[in-house]
Amino acid sequence: MKKTHIIIIVVIAVSIGAIIALLLPGGSTYADFKQAASNPDTEFHVVGKRDKDKPTEYNPAVNTDEFTFYLVDNNGDERKVVLHKNKPQDFERAEQIVLIGKMQGTEFHAKDILMKCPSKYNNEKPEATAEKKG
Repeated sequence: MKKTHIIIIVVIAVSIGAIIALLLPGGSTYADFKQAASNPDTEFHVVGKRDKDKPTEYNPAVNTDEFTFYLVDNNGDERKVVLHKNKPQDFERAEQIVLIGKMQGTEFHAKDILMKCPSKYNNEKPEATAEKKG
């Protein structure tokens, strides 16, 4: 066999191994607060919406890497969230939030956050959409 054939076979084998590693359960998985609370040593992705009736707390003069708020997961369970980062830009506009972190007691401590915000690239204006419905 030529050296190039061996190199190609090795590259293909490594690629297949990487794909299998990504598909196997391992790292963090999607869950709700109940499941995260029953496995406090495991990192989870928790999906939910911010409780707009509860306060958010961010005081950069005290700690720039701590932002707290309340999140209701997709099963309706509400928990206090401590995000160990600064307050994300446009946080108030987020329609849906994905937290990455672990439960600590009754609080969810997140190391990262992903937000789904309303698209600013919609073709129609909100007023036009409202007129069509009515």
